[in-house]
Amino acid sequence: MSEIRSFIGHSNSIESVAFSCDGKIISGSADETIKLWDIEIEKEIKTFEGHSQSIRTVAFSPDGKTIISGSDDFTMKLWDVENGEEIRTFKGHTHSVRTLAFSSDGKTIISGGLDQTIKLWDVSTGKEIKTFKGHTDSIRGVAFSSDGKLICSASSDETIKLWNVLTGEEIRTFKGHTARVLCVVFSSNGKLIISSSSDESIRLWNVETGEEIKTFKGHSFCVNSVIFSLDEKQIISGGTDKSIRLWDIETAKEIKIIGEHSHPVRSLALSSDGKKLISGSWDNTIKLWKI
Repeated sequence: MSEIRSFIGHSNSIESVAFSCDGKIISGSADETIKLWDIEIEKEIKTFEGHSQSIRTVAFSPDGKTIISGSDDFTMKLWDVENGEEIRTFKGHTHSVRTLAFSSDGKTIISGGLDQTIKLWDVSTGKEIKTFKGHTDSIRGVAFSSDGKLICSASSDETIKLWNVLTGEEIRTFKGHTARVLCVVFSSNGKLIISSSSDESIRLWNVETGEEIKTFKGHSFCVNSVIFSLDEKQIISGGTDKSIRLWDIETAKEIKIIGEHSHPVRSLALSSDGKKLISGSWDNTIKLWKI
């Protein structure tokens, strides 16, 4: 793996990055903007402005035509990728929105934040469908299972919770981390979850039983972001120690350090073909890596 290029244009830290299905990149920043980048020409295509405070989380819709963003201004905004215009604002959280995700059909969004709640939204209307309550501290990560029937959430209360989307009921709690859980991701078949934490570890969990299967240790500070490789035989993590690391799932061993930023790594995303990785950092840059 090697760094292909860096994207520079934000005036403050990069809090979140995402890849579209057709290979475009977005970045959300503490400078209150979202930027859309073309990786081939290495240029910023457009800037989305409208939030009044730092943007903490961004995601592309599955078809790549819209973007959702969450901010410290307590709102989420839906944007049209083509024309850069705001489509609608989602209001309901009573504190900063720190994490969000689209369902695989693109019809719903989940979000979580410092108000300790997870909310389910209708994309077409901007209306809140349901609120999931049970965590006792802020929500730092959320994810949908690929079939859209389950949600998992990562919290500063040191736990991960699994929820039934239809009923809103908590199914189980995953305990093992010893500090804030910062990121959580489902495997494509929905049978596994990976999580990362301020306790410097990454953990692999069995969704059905709630059992911890493996622990990955090597980072020297908080692990802010973790994702599966395309074949799900490896995981990639980014941390406050400024490093991006590749791990073997079978052995739970670190394979290599992919690269580093000059400041903490906040967010990672993989291209749809699994061949490119992007990282966003507090050094105000996005880096593109070849896998």
